[in-house]
Amino acid sequence: MKRNLWGMWLALVLAFSVVGGVGFAQEPKEPIDMQKAQQLFNKQKAGEKLSPEDQAYLDRAKEARRQQQGGAKAGDAKAGGAKAGHVSKEDLTPNPAGTSVGFIPLSDMTTETYKGEDGGLYGKGKNEPPKEQMEAAMKAAKEIQPLDADGKPSPDGKIVLLGCGMSNTTMEFKVFKQIADADPDKAPAVVLVDVAQGGQDSEVWAKGTVRGGQPHNKKVWDIAEDRIKGAGVTTKQIQAMWLKQARIEPARIGEFPKHAQELQQDIETIFQLAKQRYPNLRIAYLSNRIYAGYASSELNPEPYSYETGFGDRWVIQDQIKGVPGLNFDPAKGEVKAPVLLWGPDLWADGLTPRKSDGLVWKVDEYLGDGTHPNDVARKKVADMLLKFFKTDPTAKIWFVKAGGK
Repeated sequence: MKRNLWGMWLALVLAFSVVGGVGFAQEPKEPIDMQKAQQLFNKQKAGEKLSPEDQAYLDRAKEARRQQQGGAKAGDAKAGGAKAGHVSKEDLTPNPAGTSVGFIPLSDMTTETYKGEDGGLYGKGKNEPPKEQMEAAMKAAKEIQPLDADGKPSPDGKIVLLGCGMSNTTMEFKVFKQIADADPDKAPAVVLVDVAQGGQDSEVWAKGTVRGGQPHNKKVWDIAEDRIKGAGVTTKQIQAMWLKQARIEPARIGEFPKHAQELQQDIETIFQLAKQRYPNLRIAYLSNRIYAGYASSELNPEPYSYETGFGDRWVIQDQIKGVPGLNFDPAKGEVKAPVLLWGPDLWADGLTPRKSDGLVWKVDEYLGDGTHPNDVARKKVADMLLKFFKTDPTAKIWFVKAGGK
């Protein structure tokens, strides 16, 4: 697959150098270190003068990249190309710094399209849910109240909000829990429980299995239950959920929309399983991934990180369409899922400020892999979560002390 990202080009260069391929087949020098070259490039872009040795090293990487590129334009589509409102594969030029990929954030897309998909968190350029969905969400939110261990209303009961997903999710939700628990505005009955687990992507949660590294080889839902019990609450007190999911190495699944469609199917199954396990789960909020243009591996780089937002949106749209597997209305049959809405919209195009709120993602907000958030980024997401739950009309009435009034 073609890549816009400097890190992706360097990964290809490294692979070719190891097998004696194009660019380094006759090169006796040591292979290019992808992370080192990225760091040198970032220093140069920041105005720092490189030593002769470092400059020579960076020049080698650039030359290798040019040979790999073969003079062709980057093949990934750029939202908002030469033709207004149309994504053209010819429009996007390479961005070796990884500081942007040229995609328009979903919430900023109004008339533009991306690979045949329109913009807006809820489609048709709109970032607010349709009236019927909002009414259903408000009804569900008003039914949230403190419950005892058996799920019965009690003034001394609890309202459990789960954080569910993969590694980035648990990193961010842990910080959110810390700052939310210290916030004087949070309702005392609200208990935040992190059941997200590193390395456990949407496929694992949908199948109810486990991907290596878990203690005693326990399955993800069993580990989730252990954490719920450890927090001193029960599954019958769980009434809300924040979910942020992705697929590991989505490139192996296929190009857009295939990998996003599989993510969509996984998430729909996750909500069905969650409703079975947590009978009082009434409402759930989805968030997309943060920017991945600095990624140095195939774990979940761009454009896949950006494109997962469409998978999230399709899940909500399926419920809006009345897909039976996501039914929340007992008047229409068996309840299979909670009411679904968008939570915080987390993706922005690197250093290009998002129009709606100026959100950017800097390279120094990530760990060394350019994929996982460091302490700065975790706090950033946590702050966005806290703001959301304190201000969103469907959340603040139960999350904030005194009903948010």
